[in-house]
Amino acid sequence: MRRCAARLTTFAKATVVHRSFERRWKPGTTYVLLVSLFALSCLVTVDARQEGARSPRNANYTIDARLDHAARRLAGRETIRWRNISAAATSELQFHLYWNAWRNLESTWLRERRLAPGFTPPRADAWGSTDVTRLRVRRPGDADWLDLTAQQRFLAPDDGNAEDRTVMGVPLPFAVLPEETIEIEVEWASTVPRPFARTGYIGDYYFVAQWFPKLGVLEDAGWNTHQFHAATEFYADYGVYDVRLTVPAEFVVGASGREMMRTTNAGGTVTHHYRGEDIHDFAWTASPDFIDVRTLFRHPALPAVEMRLLLQPEHAGQEERHFAATAAALRHYGEWFGPYPYGYITIVDPAFQSGSGGMEYPTLFTAGARWLAPAVVPQPERVTIHEAGHQFWYGIVGSNEFEHAWMDEGINTFSEARTTEAAGLSNRIALRFFGGFVPWTIDGITLSRATDGNRLPGYRENAEADAQATPTFRFWPGTATFITYNKTALWLHTLERHLGWPVLQRAMSTYFERWKFRHPRPEDFFAVVEEVAGRDMGWFFDEVYRGSNEFDYGVQAFTSVPAARLKPSTTYDEARLKPSTTGDEARLKPGTTGEDGYRTIVVVRRFGEAIFPVDIVTTFRDGQTVRERWDGRDRRVMYTYERPSEARSVQVDPDRVLLLDVNYTNNSMTLQPRAAEASLKWSLTWLVWLQELLLTYAFFV
Repeated sequence: MRRCAARLTTFAKATVVHRSFERRWKPGTTYVLLVSLFALSCLVTVDARQEGARSPRNANYTIDARLDHAARRLAGRETIRWRNISAAATSELQFHLYWNAWRNLESTWLRERRLAPGFTPPRADAWGSTDVTRLRVRRPGDADWLDLTAQQRFLAPDDGNAEDRTVMGVPLPFAVLPEETIEIEVEWASTVPRPFARTGYIGDYYFVAQWFPKLGVLEDAGWNTHQFHAATEFYADYGVYDVRLTVPAEFVVGASGREMMRTTNAGGTVTHHYRGEDIHDFAWTASPDFIDVRTLFRHPALPAVEMRLLLQPEHAGQEERHFAATAAALRHYGEWFGPYPYGYITIVDPAFQSGSGGMEYPTLFTAGARWLAPAVVPQPERVTIHEAGHQFWYGIVGSNEFEHAWMDEGINTFSEARTTEAAGLSNRIALRFFGGFVPWTIDGITLSRATDGNRLPGYRENAEADAQATPTFRFWPGTATFITYNKTALWLHTLERHLGWPVLQRAMSTYFERWKFRHPRPEDFFAVVEEVAGRDMGWFFDEVYRGSNEFDYGVQAFTSVPAARLKPSTTYDEARLKPSTTGDEARLKPGTTGEDGYRTIVVVRRFGEAIFPVDIVTTFRDGQTVRERWDGRDRRVMYTYERPSEARSVQVDPDRVLLLDVNYTNNSMTLQPRAAEASLKWSLTWLVWLQELLLTYAFFV
């Protein structure tokens, strides 16, 4: 309706100038009639889609591509039937040519990648590229095509990098009006890279993604066609993909959509015909080594889904683990947010060193298994749940990952952690040695969903790197992950504990239902949360989304002394709030009570700049507790208690609601240090390190 309203406003303004019609109708009649008709057409466009369509289907691709395995080349031809569903007319087209990010070292992607830790220059045979060899357009019904091949030019809307070729613009000799449709024919040739950004070949294994010239998204404000950046992914409109892939006959192929047929050709090739409806991208894989396994996901309240697994031979025996993890995502995401609608999903086990693991595409994703994979360690389960979960927050809800990657990656990280817990999967730690081949499981140590599942350690070190409201493509490449994934998961888990899971679950399911097969913005998510919660949450989103301040609440001072020791003239400054733990004369024996009882003073401080309400619980030796609720806005707050029993401990946020607190070690203080427990903790830590050293030494001896 947002886009519809914009169209209506534009059209209404336009009718004012049509004075020739005013002569035939009473004053104002034309305006009302035309606006009414346009409003009706707008509603039809948005709501009454093609029969059986779930999405607007405004960007439909028919693609024929042939893989030259020996030359590592792709040749393709596509016809795009594109409808302008924005409120703006356009006199140009803009395309993504993602593989040009690996054309040379001066692309924006590689310039940014060099800023991140661990960058290694590409091998001489690693480069990839895409060259458009022909581009024609026509309006439906026209017999002749207009050849615009010579008009193509490269754009750099984000950074002005003249060397970047990941966005191509083509001026049109006419304007495409709102709701008008045109056809575009593109021919291109590509060099398949060695693994870059989870795309490319290694040996006989191919994973081919972002591989065809793809239209940007025309929004009401104009084209949204960002360059390919090291810290961002993708954004496209929904449509029907009808794709034919010709590959060597011995290759097993998996792709987005459903395979319709196979045709055996002369020359030892086979053409695989796939069709995917209401999707916004298309990826595929091919290898002669895949083990092809299938099973069916069933659920009493959700649609059945055919699960297809393309497994590497060395991982044989891990089929059930992949299927169980995928089923866990389909079940829990489906129950909590909404059903998976496609009826089929393909899981790809990537080849060793292919760099293609852990990535999502419509109805297809890559997992990440290991040769030695202990059953007590949830790998490949966690990555499988995560990538299967992307089918919901990336595939079905079409977020703009150039600008708001957290709306997919962050929401999905939270959902993955919750699903891992709900599925009852072990969350054990495994250390790996010798290049990651040999695992060693640490007994008795598990990760928690609250912190490790939502990635607190990574966020803690980068909490102030960027405000999340910054467009994702402008994030610092080395820290973008921590703001996009970790911070979002932590603030969603904080929101879960603040509002309660039933409220947050209803908010997320409402958001999913309202925005599936559409392109929401951050404000749309926030509005749904406030609507369902029935309260203003702007203060929270100001802190976690619009700001980059750190959360850090802790105990600044804590004392509990016999009231008889305090002279009437004693002041706060004189007392200095020193803990009453020194000198036998300064305190009574634990558990005893002085005639005048004890005066306990608790000072809690906001060490960080971000604000969140917290509870403070003070526990006394007689077992009684006092809980205070502090709005957390002042720099500090002091509580004074006159009670018959001495205080024992104080804790800030004892229920661990604020998972974004970067320093939880200062959240508590005790007046009776537990030396035995502390020494035991450090002894066990040193023991683990010693065991690791001895095992490594024993291996070489």
